[in-house]
Amino acid sequence: MSVFFDITHTTHYRFARAVPLGEHRVMFRPRDSHDLRVLATGMQVTPAPVDVRLIQDAYSNSVALVQPQSPASEFKVVCSFSVEHTGTRALDFPLSPHAQSFPFDYDAEEQIVLAHYRRPYYEDPDGSLRAWAQQFVLRDGATGTRELLVTMTQFIRDTTRYQVRLDEGVQTPYDSLRLQSGTCRDFATLMIEAIRHLGYAARFVSGYLYTPLHESGTTRGGSTHAWVQVYLPGAGWIPFDPTNNLVGGMDLIRVGVARHASLASPVSGSWIGLANDYLGMEVDVQVKKRP
Repeated sequence: MSVFFDITHTTHYRFARAVPLGEHRVMFRPRDSHDLRVLATGMQVTPAPVDVRLIQDAYSNSVALVQPQSPASEFKVVCSFSVEHTGTRALDFPLSPHAQSFPFDYDAEEQIVLAHYRRPYYEDPDGSLRAWAQQFVLRDGATGTRELLVTMTQFIRDTTRYQVRLDEGVQTPYDSLRLQSGTCRDFATLMIEAIRHLGYAARFVSGYLYTPLHESGTTRGGSTHAWVQVYLPGAGWIPFDPTNNLVGGMDLIRVGVARHASLASPVSGSWIGLANDYLGMEVDVQVKKRP
């Protein structure tokens, strides 16, 4: 069964005066595959861009490099796309026999390809993050490879508090454990780093979450979101969302993947001016499911 979504993502920067604008990097085209098919895309930029180059970055994400007219007192990007989503039955995919229990080894070719996804981004000098991750390894009997990840996903959801933070960037996993709160990108980062210390290959995913319970009439029913993909032999890249305790499904619409959250921002770029020239940024996301 397929589900169709229409997404519109508006990012609007405003300035007190016309300031020089540098090149901006816009990541908005979903990563299509067997479970997610891109039907249409569009991008409107204000002021009209001088140049737009469409490239694939080192992670094979589709990226638009936009050079807006400059100077300008605003910079607005409206990205829209439609997709067909068939869902990911993550818990149904069988694992390779050698990978069904933790710990397991990736084969030689996988180790080469996955090396940068297995290497932790943050140092763990006192071993506290590794120790936190080890609590999900059973002391009596075998630990299921997938069951460990499902348990960690639920544990993060049950023991932390979601807190909106408009500041750019991501908390360190140590801050997330200390504060017991954070955003979706913080929880994804915590889980990624923890399971990397256990030997799994994991990557950060940015995209959108469809939330039907929040939808009423024409009101938006979704938001930007971040979650985790883990590579499991025999099953491939499997999505885990520790913010909502989701494993697979149809409600996660991926756009970009990277080793770290800082490399998968929807919009990033530069401008030149004084601190008080910046009046703020407004973001509006609409995720609509077709009847």
